[in-house]
Amino acid sequence: MIEKETIANLVESYLKDSANYLVDITILPGNIIEVEIDNNENVNIDDCVALSRYLDSQLDREAEDFELTVSSTGLTSPFKTLRQYKKYEGRSIEVLSKNGQKLSGVLKLSDNDGFVVTVTKKVKLEGAKRKTEIEEDIRFAYNEVKYTKYAIQFK
Repeated sequence: MIEKETIANLVESYLKDSANYLVDITILPGNIIEVEIDNNENVNIDDCVALSRYLDSQLDREAEDFELTVSSTGLTSPFKTLRQYKKYEGRSIEVLSKNGQKLSGVLKLSDNDGFVVTVTKKVKLEGAKRKTEIEEDIRFAYNEVKYTKYAIQFK
């Protein structure tokens, strides 16, 4: 079976001078290899084709047969890397925490330890007749969430 580390090293080597970066590698039984890449702007299909051809040329089909798919992350795919969090700072996201709390807000910042989401809540302040919108920053560690993904909004 082809090792994930081997694929990762080949992909990182190929992408080192590129705007594209590795997001995930999955190797399924039967040597089905799936590589996901992303970019701060957008991934061109030609980028996926070129990486696929490179990987195909570096792996020996005679030694081990494999199936290879290279794709970009989907717009609504959960974030898997810190670089993806950085890409979406200032944009609307959806978070599902491991305790079942689902919220939407704006990704304020992210770092190696976690990220901060600014959520807007309607609360009734003391003495007010109507609810008022307030913003609250909520910090999450990466291991506290099931997923975080871009929230598509239509205005």
